[in-house]
Amino acid sequence: MSSPAASGRPELLEIRELVKHYPAGGGEIVRALDGVSMSIESGELVALYGPSGSGKTTLLTIIAALLKPDSGAVLVNDKDITTLSARDAARYRRLDLGYVSQSLDLLPGVPAIDNAALKLFDLRIGVREAHRRVTPLLERLGLGKRLRHRPEQLSMGERQRVLIARALATGPRLVLADEPTGSLDSKRSHEVLKLLTEVCSEQNVAMLLGTHDPQAAAYAHQAFTLSDGRLADREREPDLLAADET
Repeated sequence: MSSPAASGRPELLEIRELVKHYPAGGGEIVRALDGVSMSIESGELVALYGPSGSGKTTLLTIIAALLKPDSGAVLVNDKDITTLSARDAARYRRLDLGYVSQSLDLLPGVPAIDNAALKLFDLRIGVREAHRRVTPLLERLGLGKRLRHRPEQLSMGERQRVLIARALATGPRLVLADEPTGSLDSKRSHEVLKLLTEVCSEQNVAMLLGTHDPQAAAYAHQAFTLSDGRLADREREPDLLAADET
């Protein structure tokens, strides 16, 4: 990954020697993270690959201040979020972070536009202004005609796109996304990845995607594989580098 000196951009996220182990049956230890270090600059999108159980979700959950590591540090704007109190961690997630988890946790019976605006409501932003902010995001995600549909009227992929709009609604400096295209077909995957790339550039956001989607490499500035708790550079496939963005 390019250094801040080379790119002229500051590191927004820096992970230092992060370790998280879990006990397993028979006295064995699962080394989900075993000394992971990486950094992401403002305006940069990084793709993180790995099979189920490889530690991707553990890493994202720690960066979201929802789980404590065994050791190591996670610096966001030079502040170690692993040391935050529960109250400060909640504030960090509310103000500084956009997080798209694998669980499609939309409020049942609530229209898509209001589900997308939940974080704005939490910040005491009025309904009209909140709707004004999230509507363009939902439209760019192909949900312009589904704004008033409730979650039970939406497909799994549509629900996922509502969550992506929610994560981006507050203009966060850091976005984490756990399988953001996991429920989408190839066309919608391209649209979502293109939007995320544009958000990185337009809003100078640092973004980390945990993904199985091979298309993500074509949009990412850097791609890594997480295996046996450690990171390795991932070679991009030539056909993916020329992916159609239309």
